[in-house]
Amino acid sequence: MVTIRNHDDVVAALLTRWPEHRVGPSLARIAAVVDMLGHPEQASPVISITGTNGKGSTAIIIDSLLRACGLRTGRFSSPHLEDITERIAIDGAPIDKTLFDETWEEIEPVVGLVDERAIDGLNCTFFEAMTALAYAAFADAPVDVAIMEVGMGGRWDATSVADAAVAVVAPVGLDHMAYLGDTIAKIATEKAGIIKPESVAVLAAQTPEAAAVLAARCHEVGAAMVCEGSDFALLDRQLAAGGQVIRLLGMGGPVGDLFLPLHGAHMACNAALAVAACEQLLGRALDPDVIQQGFDAVVAPARLELVDAHPPIVLDTAHNPQAVTATLEAVVEAFAFDPLIVVLGMMRDKAVAEVLELLAPVAETIVVTQVAGLDRALPVGELGDLARDAIGDARVIEASNTSQALSVARRVAEQAGDRAGILVLGSVYLAGEARGLVRAWSDDFEDEDDAEFGDGMYD
Repeated sequence: MVTIRNHDDVVAALLTRWPEHRVGPSLARIAAVVDMLGHPEQASPVISITGTNGKGSTAIIIDSLLRACGLRTGRFSSPHLEDITERIAIDGAPIDKTLFDETWEEIEPVVGLVDERAIDGLNCTFFEAMTALAYAAFADAPVDVAIMEVGMGGRWDATSVADAAVAVVAPVGLDHMAYLGDTIAKIATEKAGIIKPESVAVLAAQTPEAAAVLAARCHEVGAAMVCEGSDFALLDRQLAAGGQVIRLLGMGGPVGDLFLPLHGAHMACNAALAVAACEQLLGRALDPDVIQQGFDAVVAPARLELVDAHPPIVLDTAHNPQAVTATLEAVVEAFAFDPLIVVLGMMRDKAVAEVLELLAPVAETIVVTQVAGLDRALPVGELGDLARDAIGDARVIEASNTSQALSVARRVAEQAGDRAGILVLGSVYLAGEARGLVRAWSDDFEDEDDAEFGDGMYD
């Protein structure tokens, strides 16, 4: 098929749709689309992953483990860091831009027919269109399993148009409260919607409120329940160069001496959750050598990712208090920066004051900035005022954009000594911007420190 528009035009057309942070809580539109397409969401088994924090990392690890088992995988995630094609990965790599465009050209007329019906008063949203595109691409590939990261909630998230064989619920906390509810129980109720009849629910450790809701959902629909602690677990972890060595309890019993090239206790728990999900899909214990092969291939951009060394710059996507707490503990453990300089940019609908309260005891300096081109981004001046209230005037610097913020942070770190380091966090979009900028700097000086940057950190 000949693509009639270039990639930028296709992306621009998609981005004119109802944005993903403004949701229309209904499965009716996506259900109509996949019905007209012949149900691509049924072409392969589906692993669905929800939770407040950790679902993206867990999906990445599941993807790598299943590929180590010899399966062809499709993985859908959101939002993207730098390019929209990252959202649809086939065999662990972002979909080719030409294939992305051709797949959209094939399904766009169907999406248009559903738009004409304006179900619940809306055309298909951006997220619904992207979900349909992912399911269509996975069916065409074809893949052996589709790994679908829920965008928000679960019950009415577009990915939930498929009845997942395995429903994974990462830890549930308070986030997106305007849409999901203002209590853990209400949020867990929405996320429990991915648990369907005859599925297996693989549940991370939860608060009592969330655990009760998830257990009730499993009982209601007759889903099997596999729980962290009793059925699988992280048994031990030790720091190691470039990551950690972990010991897990899996379907076949304890498995030890597994090197995970990711930092933090939360990532070790995500790895245990991912192994459990794969074992439930396959109905058997994973061989330790296969687990290690899968871990070895894990690449998790902007998850405590060291992207520069002089001074060190670490990127993370943490943007709510639970995630920031885990990230700060991991940074202290893995990098021991002294002092720590934070580059912070946040969306206005997040718990900004709570995040700043967590940063106050550990950050020597906070450089506040604003992600370009996003109406949701909290303006620099407002974020600066909140930061000064939290940690004092002398420790806050305002920067009008991400490039300026990184440059300022580097100067501060260089003046602070060899142990100083920079942590970028507060938004997925900020991490994506920063990652692109650091890559461009590295490309400009690719002959410098060649050995240090020869390990594929930008792959």
